[in-house]
Amino acid sequence: MAHFTKPESGSWTEQYPQLGTGPIDYTDSIDPAFYEDERNAIFKKSWLNVGRVERLPRVGSYFTRELSCVGTSLIISRGSDQEIRAFHNICRHRGNKLVWNDFPNEETAGSCRQFTCKYHAWRYSLEGDLTFVQQEKEFFDLDKNDYGLKSARCEVWEGFIFVNLDPEAAPLEEYLGPMLKGVEGYPFHEMTEVYTYKAEIGSNWKLFIDAFAEFYHAPILHMKQATKEEADKLAGFGYEALHYELSSPHSMISSWGGMAPPKDLNMVKPIERVLRSGLFGPWDRPDIEGLDELPAGLNPAQHKAWGVDEFEIFPNFSLLFWAPGWYITYHYWPTAVNKHIFEANLYFVPPKNARDRMAQELAAVTFKEYALQDANTLEATQTMLETRTVSEFPLNDQEILLRHLHVIAQNKVKEYRDAAAAS
Repeated sequence: MAHFTKPESGSWTEQYPQLGTGPIDYTDSIDPAFYEDERNAIFKKSWLNVGRVERLPRVGSYFTRELSCVGTSLIISRGSDQEIRAFHNICRHRGNKLVWNDFPNEETAGSCRQFTCKYHAWRYSLEGDLTFVQQEKEFFDLDKNDYGLKSARCEVWEGFIFVNLDPEAAPLEEYLGPMLKGVEGYPFHEMTEVYTYKAEIGSNWKLFIDAFAEFYHAPILHMKQATKEEADKLAGFGYEALHYELSSPHSMISSWGGMAPPKDLNMVKPIERVLRSGLFGPWDRPDIEGLDELPAGLNPAQHKAWGVDEFEIFPNFSLLFWAPGWYITYHYWPTAVNKHIFEANLYFVPPKNARDRMAQELAAVTFKEYALQDANTLEATQTMLETRTVSEFPLNDQEILLRHLHVIAQNKVKEYRDAAAAS
C-alpha cells in the first residue's frame, strides 16, 4: 500500500509513456564506443555548470576547470567590466596551457590583472585580447587583434556559471526550462559557507547519478547511520517519495525527511542531539529572507513532511534544497567510460558562533560518510556490469529518474549516430 498519493495513472513512471516500464539496458555504462559518442552528443552540446559567481568576487578573479568530457581546459574569469567570461586555456602562440601553477593538469584559482603565458610571456587582457608579444618584431605581419583567446559560451543563472561549447545551442534559460524557473529567487547568495569534497570514482558517471536520484536504497545501504531502533523501523517502512517530475532532459524528486529537530530525540545519535545537526543539516534554520516563503517550484506536493528536493540538471549537475535552509550541488565529470570525478559542495549561511560552525561540520562529515557508502557500491556495480553477464535490469517506480537519464542519454547518442551516418 502506498504511503503517499500516486498519480491517477497508478504510477509515476506511467505518467510518461515514452519511458516504458521494461528493463533498462546498462550497456551505455560500459561500452567505450558509446562513451566517446556520448562526449560529442551530450557534453559538447549541453550547458555545463562550472561553479558559482562567489568564486569570482572581484575584477581579475579567475579559476580553471579541467573538462575531460569535452577535451579542454577552461579559464573562467571576471573582466574589468564585471562580465564573467570563459576562455579555452590555450596560448595562441604555440598552444601552451596558459593558466596553471605547479602541476599543469590540476585546477587552480586566483586573481590577476592579465594572463601571462609561462613559455614565452605572451599576455592577454581579462577580456581575452592579446596585449603583448615578446619580441614582436621577430614575427611576420602579426596582428595582435587576430590572436585573442578563444572564448566559450558562458551564461549565469541564479549565480551559477554555465558554459557550452556548441555555438548553436539554445540560450541557458531556455535550456533549463520551466521546472528550473520554479526555483528562481531562492537565497543562494546568502549561503556562502562552503564545504567541498572531490574524488575519483571507479564507475561510469551515470551510475553515481543513479545512486543519488533514488532513495529506495537508503533504508538498507545506510542502515548503520541511524540508531538501531530507527534503522529497523525505516527498513520495515521502506521508502516512497512525495513527488516526481520530468521536464526533459531534466528531472526532479521531492522527498519527506529533514525534520529539524526530529519529533523524538531518541531517533538520532547522541552527537546529533548535542550539536543539533546531522545528515539533514543543522536543525536551527538560519534567520535570512527567502526561506519562509519558498519559490513555487520547491515542495511541489506542498506536504508538511517535506524535507528535500533534488533537481537533476542534465547532463551532470544535481541541485538539492534542504528544508532546514541549506543546499548541496553534485557534479559528475566523466574521465573515461568507467571513471569520473565526483564533486560535492555543501552551502550554508556563514556561522555566527562556534555552535553554528560545529553543526555545519557535523552535517558535512555525516554527508561524507553516506557518499562513501554510495561510491563504494558503485565501483562494485561497475565491475560486475563489465562482465556483461547481464545487460538489462528492471527499475521500479521510485527509479523513474534513473530510467529517464538512461533513456535520454541513449536517445541523444542514437540521434548523433543517425545524423553522422546520414552526412
